[in-house]
Amino acid sequence: MKETINKYGNRLSAIFCSIFGHHFGVTKEITSHIKEYKCVHCNKEVTTDASGNLSELTPELQDINNTLEHIYQKRHNSNQQVA
Repeated sequence: MKETINKYGNRLSAIFCSIFGHHFGVTKEITSHIKEYKCVHCNKEVTTDASGNLSELTPELQDINNTLEHIYQKRHNSNQQVA
């Protein structure tokens, strides 16, 4: 990730995002349709919610995503072994 050198880096990044909007990159793919994203400028983390909209990544949503990822991988791996 890009690091700012000056002491006002976080403020400048927040101003940049408030003017131009966030630039999210995928940091973690939970399932084929649920992902976690992080802004490359201000490091804000979001995830897709149940309706497909982006929501701020709270500890509760992060725990839900981890559980969902575990279940998804378990089901996906067991289907590959059977086939």
